Amino acid sequence: MQALRRVFALNQNASWTRTVLATQQKSCLLSSSSILDIGIGLSAEKRQIQELALTFTQNEVAPHMQKWDAEHIFPVEMFTKTAALGFGAIYCKEEHGGSGLSRLDASLIFEAIATGCVTSSAYLSIHNMCAWMIDSTGTEEQRAKWLPQLAPMSRLASYCLTEPGSGSDAAALKTTAKSDGNYYVLNGSKAFISGAGATDLYLVMCRTGADGPKGISCVMVEKDTPGLSFGKIERKLGWNAQPTREVVFENCRVPKSNRLGPEGSGFGLAMRGLNGGRVNIASCSLGAAHASLLAAREYMTVRKQFGKQLAEFQALQFQLAEMAAQLVSSRLLVRQAAQSLDSGDPGAPAVCALAKLHATEQCFDVCNRALQLFGGYGYLLDFPVQQYLRDSRVNCILEGTNQVMRMLPCS
Repeated sequence: MQALRRVFALNQNASWTRTVLATQQKSCLLSSSSILDIGIGLSAEKRQIQELALTFTQNEVAPHMQKWDAEHIFPVEMFTKTAALGFGAIYCKEEHGGSGLSRLDASLIFEAIATGCVTSSAYLSIHNMCAWMIDSTGTEEQRAKWLPQLAPMSRLASYCLTEPGSGSDAAALKTTAKSDGNYYVLNGSKAFISGAGATDLYLVMCRTGADGPKGISCVMVEKDTPGLSFGKIERKLGWNAQPTREVVFENCRVPKSNRLGPEGSGFGLAMRGLNGGRVNIASCSLGAAHASLLAAREYMTVRKQFGKQLAEFQALQFQLAEMAAQLVSSRLLVRQAAQSLDSGDPGAPAVCALAKLHATEQCFDVCNRALQLFGGYGYLLDFPVQQYLRDSRVNCILEGTNQVMRMLPCS
């Protein structure tokens, strides 16, 4: 219970928390009356963590989701509020400000926040992955410098692996870091970087040695470093509430003291980060599917055709049952993957890949089927189901495409 008490202690003075504790009302997202219970199978402690995240989402995230999307707002102020709950460094050790929670706890939190905004939850998961990489691999000096800034999200982080010419073949990256005394000189570029230009710290996988994975190191680059620049903000189908840009290095000098781990260890660190990242992004898909399914179920009770509610048509009832099966099976697999990371299971990377593959595809299909149940209204921007669909589509691509996820369990 120590980790849980820490999370609640961090926000004991929050006005919205006092309101929650004063009322006995629960939203349908917290309902335990059906198979759609988002907390199914959880202990009382983990339900408390989940309910904390859900309540915060209902008050601080969901009401703004469509505005952030329409106006392309990166909600930095909201992130500082999530950090006040302990969500800025969820599975980092407590020594330098982390919450010391588990990967399963993180999955519950990301799923909950994604019910209110998939894009915001996805960025939060990336920031947490970067914080963990520093916490797990950094020197004492690096951890003492960065984690007290990343945990409260007073400074934000981005993960830089993908390049214009190397996506799935990540080990073929070309960005170089040439040794020059006590510095590296970086040249190259990274593509599709979430938060780029708006964040403060970039964890960059770059080539310090020969071709292949053993020649890759991870170097931390601060935003105002000379030689670091950013491309235009990409126009995207979804994820409009966070900027996506190319990150460019032109003779960018970075102290060697900013390297995480030994030279040549960067690719392994990047892959370990992605194991958790796959669970996290799959959790975001769970949140999108959960919210879409509940919205469709509610809509079916008020929309009438042929003289009766949509909910009275057996064919549509069967669709809801199938969607529930897709969601619940995905949720169970994602939580199993999170627990495999927590236990240090050597088979965890394969389980994480399967969870990401299954959950992102099945949950996107749930969002798509939910939109269909709304009919023409589902296609209107006034109804949030279309945003859940748009924002969850990319989850089948990032953190390793689902084509690659099909390869990993068999390798």
